[in-house]
Amino acid sequence: LKAHVFKVHPFLRVCKNLEEVYAAIEEVDRTRGDLDILTDGAVVKVNDFSVREELGATDKFPRWAIAYKFDAEEVTTLLKDVVWQVGRTGKLTPLALLDPVELAGATVKKATLNNYGDIVRKGVKKGARVLVRRSNEVIPEILGTTETGEGCEEILPPETCPSCGRPLSEIGANLFCTNRDCRDRVIYSVTNFCSKDGANIEGFSEMTAAQLYDELGVKKFSDLYALEKESLLKLEGFKSKKADNLLKNIAGAKKIRFRNFLYALGIENVGKKTAGDLAKRFIDIEALQNAKVEDLTAMDDVGETVAESIAGYFRDGENRAEIDRLFSLGVEIEYEKTAEEGVFVGQKVVLTGSLSQFTRGEAEEIVRRLGGEPQSGVTKTTTLVVAGEKAGSKLDKAKALGIKIIGEEEFKSLING
Repeated sequence: LKAHVFKVHPFLRVCKNLEEVYAAIEEVDRTRGDLDILTDGAVVKVNDFSVREELGATDKFPRWAIAYKFDAEEVTTLLKDVVWQVGRTGKLTPLALLDPVELAGATVKKATLNNYGDIVRKGVKKGARVLVRRSNEVIPEILGTTETGEGCEEILPPETCPSCGRPLSEIGANLFCTNRDCRDRVIYSVTNFCSKDGANIEGFSEMTAAQLYDELGVKKFSDLYALEKESLLKLEGFKSKKADNLLKNIAGAKKIRFRNFLYALGIENVGKKTAGDLAKRFIDIEALQNAKVEDLTAMDDVGETVAESIAGYFRDGENRAEIDRLFSLGVEIEYEKTAEEGVFVGQKVVLTGSLSQFTRGEAEEIVRRLGGEPQSGVTKTTTLVVAGEKAGSKLDKAKALGIKIIGEEEFKSLING
């Protein structure tokens, strides 16, 4: 980066062992008050690219880098009020409004509270002084109450939805709005549907969702695909070109990958990773709709709570009707390759070492496309290992377990038929 004239912070230490790593971290901690940037930790990376390849990555994080976090800064301030926000699934989340205070280089005015039980457990009251921490989170959190007085007020859970005034239901530790057409709930769910990991409708924002709800009555995902230019031109800020672009982007989002479609639906407890796992496990949307809780819990990383969220979503008649309407308006799901369609059908494949003609991601996508399931590490369930140059411990483990091993040339022969 320096050689290509990027601005790079001058602090850099190359360490040969853990003792040197800890010494470098302590140096950062000791001197960070004098740095011209805010710091909340130090990043330790492996700088050998072949080792990085060997270590690989999870769905979210590289295994060759880790962040050491310093103790988070904490301050006390006055809690002025608590407001309740409604999310895309209807769940209510309390947000604390604070007397502004400087913390970790930012002026903090709000802090998160998880649910009403969290408020009670931490003794939070209006007018109380609370201990606030801001580490690597965007919104700080309240750790507890440090001081209360006679003027403090108890915080009570809302009896009705703060957005639409409809009744609430209590599920587990959380409160939920029971109204599917609740303004806030619809705006956040439609925005989530259009997000990059969902239908990926370019140029769509929360503000657009609010306009469409307020002025055109857009309350369902399918309503987006029924929009007409004449209606859009009635909206403030929508000229002919903007309306055309939005309609073009919506039309372009009619073909959606299965994993993106599942994420876009906004099923409670189903994030990007779980949506991807479901897309790999089930052949199509019908198979998933008919899946039982025990079918879902048989998957890795899917417990009872997540399984019940998924099964419950597809048991709901309105949800199934909405999916059918999306299909009737031209939405098509692009499915993962099915088991009959590839040379790696039924295979659980680990790629290790450096491949000369593919990146690791490209090779894994090829395996997936040809019916296989890429794995990040060698286990007893692994059926095939593709070993490139400088293959290390994964190759050794595969040999010890008697797993079939092929090289890059044989891999290329297989994928070329």
